[in-house]
This record gives sequence, C-alpha cells and structure tokens, in this order.
Amino acid sequence: MKEIILALVTGLVVGIVFAALKLPIPAPPALAGVAGIVGIYLGFKVMLWMGPVFTEIFK
Repeated sequence: MKEIILALVTGLVVGIVFAALKLPIPAPPALAGVAGIVGIYLGFKVMLWMGPVFTEIFK
C-alpha cells in the first residue's frame, strides 16, 4: 500500500510541476494511458509466469 501512495503522490507532484511550467502533460490521453500501463504490467507478469516454459521450449 505504501508503494501505491508514493506513486500517487509522485504523480501528483509531477502533474503540478508540469502545469506550473505550462508544459504538456507527460502521459497519453487518460484511458489510453491507463490501458497502456496495464498492458505493460500484464505483459511483464505473463513473461515472469511463462518465462520458464519458453526457456524449456527453445532450449
């Protein structure tokens, strides 16, 4: 839970800094950005789960 809170606070601070400096937001549109992050996370988890299987297949 601590990691989630730290990530949220960090994102909030970065958003405030970018808005204060009148820079474009450093993320894709809201839903597409969230979907991309979820996809990256799921791909990482699938690779951790299937990695040993791929190693055995391509040995």
